[in-house]
Amino acid sequence: MPTPIVDSHIHLFPASHLPTLAWYSPGSPLGSQHSVDEYRHASSSISTQSDITDSKYLSGFIFLETDRISSVVDDQPDSPGWTHALDEVSFLTRIALGEPVPGEGHDAAHKDLCLGIIPWAPVPGGPEALRSYMAKVKERTRTEQIWNKVRGVRYLVQDKPAGVMLQPHFVEGLRWLGQQGLIFDLGVDARQGGLHQLREAVEMMDRLGDASTVIIIINHLCKPNLRLSPDSVPSHPEFLEWKELITKMAQASSRTYMKLSGAFSELPPLDSAVKPDISNLVDRLQPWTDVVFDAFGAERVMFGSDWPVCNIGGGGNDVSWNRWIRVVEGILEKRGLTEEQKQGVWGQVAVKAYGISI
Repeated sequence: MPTPIVDSHIHLFPASHLPTLAWYSPGSPLGSQHSVDEYRHASSSISTQSDITDSKYLSGFIFLETDRISSVVDDQPDSPGWTHALDEVSFLTRIALGEPVPGEGHDAAHKDLCLGIIPWAPVPGGPEALRSYMAKVKERTRTEQIWNKVRGVRYLVQDKPAGVMLQPHFVEGLRWLGQQGLIFDLGVDARQGGLHQLREAVEMMDRLGDASTVIIIINHLCKPNLRLSPDSVPSHPEFLEWKELITKMAQASSRTYMKLSGAFSELPPLDSAVKPDISNLVDRLQPWTDVVFDAFGAERVMFGSDWPVCNIGGGGNDVSWNRWIRVVEGILEKRGLTEEQKQGVWGQVAVKAYGISI
């Protein structure tokens, strides 16, 4: 039976929106249009649901916000407010409805690939700000069909000051999301931001408590330091603390999930013109992925490509998505997962966690 792939983590942005991205500069390696056309080029070795010819097919993707210039407060003088983030929602609405503006890089043929939308949201503003913001998101989606694709929100904390996740409004905002049936995508960065971000996330989850209904989906294995010498990893203090914190996150709630994604950004970069040794990459990742599967179980781990960010370390848009597919295949095989568990990681876990249908 063919395996449906749900790519649980991609970003999309047209060239016209580049100036509204907080990280954009003209020299940025991602400083050009990355929309559905470019994504389908990257993933073209995998059929879509309408043309299943291989053992795997791309059922669709879940869009994650792209870090637009924004502020928690919308109506403060000289602050960017919510405009750019809401314009991103309108862009995804056009993708999902098959109503492109010329030059945006998508068309009606691929509208059904958009399975879920995770916009930015002012989580530190607490329930009051979230209530007002999400009402505006609903307006921008225009139809009940597209509003139902908004499955949760993200507010990146990897580049925010220490302590933001522990602010009372932030914690209350997460509780409010759970009450509304919305998930929270958690983005922290162990390698560049420091392990203190993971410690803070664990404490935040402890403050939420078992009674919280919010589902937290953790991005990119928490971006661990995969550049450590492989021989040093098992006993390295950085690995050991990352392992302890990952385990605590998994134990905090059965409603916490992990994305098997983002590794190319943390590994030494791959050459676009040289075929990588996939088995070597699988071996290098195994200590880290074993921790994740030991802690979460295959039932709470989901595939994500982190496209187009994967292009930077993965060798570029022509090869990186397919390279990551092959690496994940190797990880799942070496882990000894059953066929049912593999189907889960490729798609069914994301279907359950995000509450989507394929």
